Amino acid sequence: MIKNFYSNGKLLITGEYGVLDGAISLALPTKLGQSLSITPNTTNTLHWQSIDYLKTIWFEVTFEINTLAITATTDQQTAEVLQTMLLEAKKLNPLFLVDQAGYRAQTTLDFPRDWGLGSSSTLLNNLAEWASINPYVLLWNSFTGSGYDIACAKHNTPILYQLIHKKPIVTEVAFCPEFSDAIYFVHLNKKQNSREGIANYRKANFDRPQFISEINTLTNAITHCNDLEIFKNLISKHETIISKALSLKSVKSLLFPDYEGAIKSLGAWGGDFILAVGDNNTPSYFKDKGYKTTISYKDMIL
Repeated sequence: MIKNFYSNGKLLITGEYGVLDGAISLALPTKLGQSLSITPNTTNTLHWQSIDYLKTIWFEVTFEINTLAITATTDQQTAEVLQTMLLEAKKLNPLFLVDQAGYRAQTTLDFPRDWGLGSSSTLLNNLAEWASINPYVLLWNSFTGSGYDIACAKHNTPILYQLIHKKPIVTEVAFCPEFSDAIYFVHLNKKQNSREGIANYRKANFDRPQFISEINTLTNAITHCNDLEIFKNLISKHETIISKALSLKSVKSLLFPDYEGAIKSLGAWGGDFILAVGDNNTPSYFKDKGYKTTISYKDMIL
């Protein structure tokens, strides 16, 4: 019997970096995500096929079903990352993959892989669902991260996310600003390495308790804000706090100093999507600057 799983993509609106140290963060699941289809067979293998948003196969690997040894692949590095996840899943659930002589697994992404909407987190959550294991434990045993992206994969509404002593605290919230038609998400034409950003954050020297306190206050204010001008001021203040902590210039000062609205980085600074608050001319402004992917709030967010 074929099994199908689906996980939402994600955008971290507040609390980037600070979410790793217990800051309360606002995160939004996106309309675009990733599916996983599992078909049993009798090949004594697990044949994995990954399909991109253009319906093109971008990765394939075949594992021996009992040992998960890689027998053939189109990309050794990607295959080894997937192998790590599968082996950890078997540790967490020894019954995983033992009830069938083989499988064909097929993943399908709804968005380009360089968009940073969670190609890894959606895969990991789908795998955890298939293996009947805790996705947060799979994440932390296999990789690193706060886990907010896993929470978005599993929730269909905006959430507040906080990590306390390795325990995820997830609260669904009604974040639906009246001015959502003024909010856009703009792709910066490159994917940011989150691990690199986290490493730089860990090295930075600043007052972390004060930093977390300020982020928590801003997250609460942003979540409940229904005034456009106040919202602009809040996200600009958030940018200033992160800029000072990391000794990095904000994306607005670096790339868009003449933009009349407000801009906020999302997730690791330097790539993927930014949030821009503006008007009907916002898409044209960024297109003229060479940034062709500008998506409205209603088209992006669940």
